[in-house]
Amino acid sequence: MATLIIVAILLIDQAIKIWVKTSMTLHESIRVTDWFYITFIENMGMAFGMQLGSKIVLSLFRVVAIGVLGYYIWQQVKRNARTGYIVCLSLVLAGAAGNLIDCMFYGMMFNESSPYYLSYFVDFGTGYAPFLMGKVVDMFYFPLIETEWPTWMPFVGGQHFVFFSPVFNFADASISVSVVLLLLFYREEISKITLKKETNNVEE
Repeated sequence: MATLIIVAILLIDQAIKIWVKTSMTLHESIRVTDWFYITFIENMGMAFGMQLGSKIVLSLFRVVAIGVLGYYIWQQVKRNARTGYIVCLSLVLAGAAGNLIDCMFYGMMFNESSPYYLSYFVDFGTGYAPFLMGKVVDMFYFPLIETEWPTWMPFVGGQHFVFFSPVFNFADASISVSVVLLLLFYREEISKITLKKETNNVEE
């Protein structure tokens, strides 16, 4: 089940990203409703366009984190952990792996995105960036509320305000939804992850 979930999320995520990258120019936006747009952007960082430190360090950290999480899921399956817990962990792993695929291979298999032309596949290894240095494709934009700050407010008065402004992808959504579910329903399992057993072994 965990394997099927991970594969399904990866296929959906990559299908959406490849369609957006090869069908839309950079920063192009398609209006679906007043509060939902398909907007093509790319970023070098983490979920929702955040960027923390070196790109290569971030990519290597993702590789290690995915490996550790995969091993942990395998352990939980062997211990017959609750199905919902396994599902949530699998969603986190699939989302992280989805964005890692962008970093690993998109720079090697696509030309550089541009506002003036569509991206396309190139001979593998001749793309816009080396291994682990590709950009993550984002596309979902939900400006649920657009308004102006009242002029009397300090610092932001009169400025345009958008809620919710981040542009994200299917992998980001998979991670975010699963993390919320883990915090709401599986805090007991989370509290028992690794460190307590290691401490007990040391004391013994």
